[in-house]
Amino acid sequence: MRKDVQFPSRGSSCHGWLYLPNDPGSEPKFPAIVMAHGFSAVKEMFLDRFAECFRAAGFAVLAFDFRFLGESPGEPRGQIFPTEQHEDYRNAISWLARQPEIDAERIGAWGSSYSGGHVLHLAAFDRRIKAAVAQVPALGIWRQTVRTAGLEGLRALLGLLTMDRVARYPDGEVNRIPVVGPPGSPAILGTPDAYAWFQKQGDSIAPTWQNAVTVESVERMIEYDPAAAIELIAPTPLRMIVAEQDSLISIEEVEAAFRRARDPSDLVRLECGHFDVYDVEPWFSRASEAATEWFVKHLGQVNPSAERV
Repeated sequence: MRKDVQFPSRGSSCHGWLYLPNDPGSEPKFPAIVMAHGFSAVKEMFLDRFAECFRAAGFAVLAFDFRFLGESPGEPRGQIFPTEQHEDYRNAISWLARQPEIDAERIGAWGSSYSGGHVLHLAAFDRRIKAAVAQVPALGIWRQTVRTAGLEGLRALLGLLTMDRVARYPDGEVNRIPVVGPPGSPAILGTPDAYAWFQKQGDSIAPTWQNAVTVESVERMIEYDPAAAIELIAPTPLRMIVAEQDSLISIEEVEAAFRRARDPSDLVRLECGHFDVYDVEPWFSRASEAATEWFVKHLGQVNPSAERV
């Protein structure tokens, strides 16, 4: 059902899991889904639960860790550059399309939080993606910073990022900052639910997760606007799944971006928090069912009698 795999990506590699359905039915090749996690998160943080739902519906699934994170190699550890993670997604599609079991004309992309934003960007420009699901997608990080810390807060952050750039210029010095921390401490995801969720999963199911990213990653994040080209996604079918009580991402901004998307597109609203979609019921089931339904509708199902989760 699942095997460990790795694929080349920009002189390094990404490590992941490949899932194949039990029964190929009457078709010789499977439709497939590529998926990766959000900011700093690793595949052990419940990607397997979503992958199993997709596999049960008849899809092959490739779930992987980005370079510099989790089981994937790369230095410096904790480097999170959107363009590099886009490249990893694209190389995941290239590798998956070459596998003999896979129908290269029926590959979809799923992402959540930061990688949900990646899927919006990639679906606009990579036509190999035939269906896209962006779950609780992160959008317009600098605008979120202004909402939470004000314009002066953004300017203060930009000043710190400039200081780091000056410090690393002579010899490439790498400074890091925690992803999450107790209330009042410096951290990128500064909400109590983010701290509780990451600490719990890091201590129990995801030992490869590290609570640190490079400061340069924050600089790249602030400049990132993944929904800038959302109008270009069509005719690729897009479903966005949003959490109405999201503490990290503005539901208003996500809805504004969705209004710019062209059909076929769909917005699913869940009355839950950002992290509930991963491991809290009924929200995990509703999120996974919404994604599965979209992929079945637009990529097709190998075996109509396949088990549904």
